[in-house]
Amino acid sequence: MSISRHNLTVIIVSFKSDHVIDRCIKSIDNTIEIIVVDNSNNVEFKNEIEKKYKNVRCILSKKNIGMGAGNNLGIKNVINDFALILNPDVVLEDNSINEIIKASKDIGEFGIIAPISNKNEYPNYKLDKRNNFNSEKPFKVKSVDGYAMLLNLKRLKEIEDFNFFDENFFLYLENDDLCQRIINSGENILIIPKAKINHLGGEAVNPRYQTEIELSRNWHWMWSKFYFNKKHYGYTIAFAKITKNLISAKIKFIYYLITLNKFKRKKYKMRLSGLFNSMIGNKSFYRPKLDD
Repeated sequence: MSISRHNLTVIIVSFKSDHVIDRCIKSIDNTIEIIVVDNSNNVEFKNEIEKKYKNVRCILSKKNIGMGAGNNLGIKNVINDFALILNPDVVLEDNSINEIIKASKDIGEFGIIAPISNKNEYPNYKLDKRNNFNSEKPFKVKSVDGYAMLLNLKRLKEIEDFNFFDENFFLYLENDDLCQRIINSGENILIIPKAKINHLGGEAVNPRYQTEIELSRNWHWMWSKFYFNKKHYGYTIAFAKITKNLISAKIKFIYYLITLNKFKRKKYKMRLSGLFNSMIGNKSFYRPKLDD
């Protein structure tokens, strides 16, 4: 089954994203259903965005449940066969949806397809060395970044015991985990090079919360990196893969402690904390502390 505007839903997980999400929504054809899952639990935001856009439905998650769980909540509310996962700081180029629809008619079977970043220096995919790269035609990859990925829900739901995003990840690598499980199930992941997007990068959350969000990102990056490798390769290999990160974080923490750089000292303390908690099996419990 190929994609059309009538069997496609866009899912956007937002968190304090009111400053940027309009650009994302306006870049999407207004005949396509959009579900916004707001982790800020902002009733005013929900009312305003549903009033402004007739094709948008906003679901309040009650609390900040993270990217993976937020996307899962959106998927549970989709009745169509395909779901395009977007971050609120992604803007589609004018022909992106058309190119995705056109390519889906020729590809046939797939688990995930994705548009391509218009920033060549920051590719939004990891290429399997066994696959050939083609700048014009769709090509297979081993994973795509989570800020723009289209899921074939109907096909993936047919996989036995398949779950979508692992909700143990709060932030980072939930997309890599999903892609690896899809590849292991024998499904294809492809990039559509004619469908281009602009990822603003790091602008999904209002800049007023920048300091606390940066600390949260550092905590979760280390937690997720160890958990991902432990899940797929075992504890020993996971520890080997993070050894350099561990040593680097320790050295930098001590350096910034001595030089009295309060923010960077705290940043590397967060890295050490996230890694330590992941290593001892604690959940990804840290949440950004924001004052509204």
